[in-house]
Amino acid sequence: MVTPTDGVGEMLLDPDAIRAEVTRLGAQITADYAGKKPHLVGVLKGAAVFVADLIRAIDLPASLDFISIVPYAEASRSGVVRIRKDLDDPIEGKDVIVVEGVCASGLSLSYLLRNFETRQPASIRVCALLVKQRTRPVEIKLDYVGREIADAFVVGYGLDAGERHRNLPYIARLP
Repeated sequence: MVTPTDGVGEMLLDPDAIRAEVTRLGAQITADYAGKKPHLVGVLKGAAVFVADLIRAIDLPASLDFISIVPYAEASRSGVVRIRKDLDDPIEGKDVIVVEGVCASGLSLSYLLRNFETRQPASIRVCALLVKQRTRPVEIKLDYVGREIADAFVVGYGLDAGERHRNLPYIARLP
């Protein structure tokens, strides 16, 4: 029988560490957006679990939407970022926080930020649970960062490898 942990290597963040980062990020966003209503945009599928926990850690009225883009591996091979599922609602005049599970090259995120700027939000910031330590071909300003990690492929807590391991309650490096 195959289990969700088959083939998973070193654990990088256990459930308690993840919870602590989400709580810290939620408190920081709550303080920064006092008196405002942040609009979170989760980047599917990798950020789904993180954004669900993050919005509950924000002590403000907040709204939520999702966008889906071509998977990272496919986009990095072709160099083309495509939107698969666009936002359900306009972001014009909203204080948008783009929520990513992991930021690696920054190419997809750069594309999304340029795209969102044309939609005239009141403000736009980025929150990433994980940021890989690497040189990026584009400069990305990350406003809220959970943890920096080595440039390795990671799974768990919504992140996957071939649609496997998303359901792990921790984040691990693939061997």
